[in-house]
Amino acid sequence: MEAKKTAKADLTKKSSFFFSIGLLITMSIVVMAFEWKDRDKQEIDLMGKSTNTFEEMLEIPPTEQPPPPPPQVQQPQIIEVPDEEEIEDEIQVKFDVEVTEETKVQQIVIQAEEPKEEVEEIFTIVEDPASPVGGMTAFYQYVGDKIKYPPQARRMGVEGRVFVEFVIDKDGSITEVRAVKGIGAGCDEEAVRILQGAPKWKPGKQRGKPVKQRMVLPITFKLG
Repeated sequence: MEAKKTAKADLTKKSSFFFSIGLLITMSIVVMAFEWKDRDKQEIDLMGKSTNTFEEMLEIPPTEQPPPPPPQVQQPQIIEVPDEEEIEDEIQVKFDVEVTEETKVQQIVIQAEEPKEEVEEIFTIVEDPASPVGGMTAFYQYVGDKIKYPPQARRMGVEGRVFVEFVIDKDGSITEVRAVKGIGAGCDEEAVRILQGAPKWKPGKQRGKPVKQRMVLPITFKLG
């Protein structure tokens, strides 16, 4: 009999223990439910407040600023200027030269400047170019007859062309002769000598008038 009572007593104790635990859990759930509802309510209130605040901020009308005052225009003041005082002092002018009735004025004669000599222009291209009398064939025939092959050039076997520059004057004479490109060995000097002794050419003409013309001609040196 004592053993059965002990088992029943233990069962009763366990039942009361589990009941207490279940009651505690139930109370905890209820409390959490109330807290959750309160938290949701607070969040809803905060959202409503923030929305209302934003709407109120949007509805604030802009402040009107008063226009700036117009600039002050100052009227010009007329100031009376007193009349200039008349100067009664006489101005005395002193001359270094005494002027009397017998003084004669000398006439100053301005001498005209002497005209400067105009430098005649030397043309390179003219309407009617200068040319040797009888044509270029006759001129080269003269060169072939008068030229002397320099002995140094003959010994060294020098051949080639010497370009000679010269000016045909208004009367057809040949002046300012010089070799502008040579081959040396005495050939340059011989080409200049030939042109300096050449007969007159027909002068070049510009607008029907004879003018000076600068020309360049080649003279060929070739061993036979």
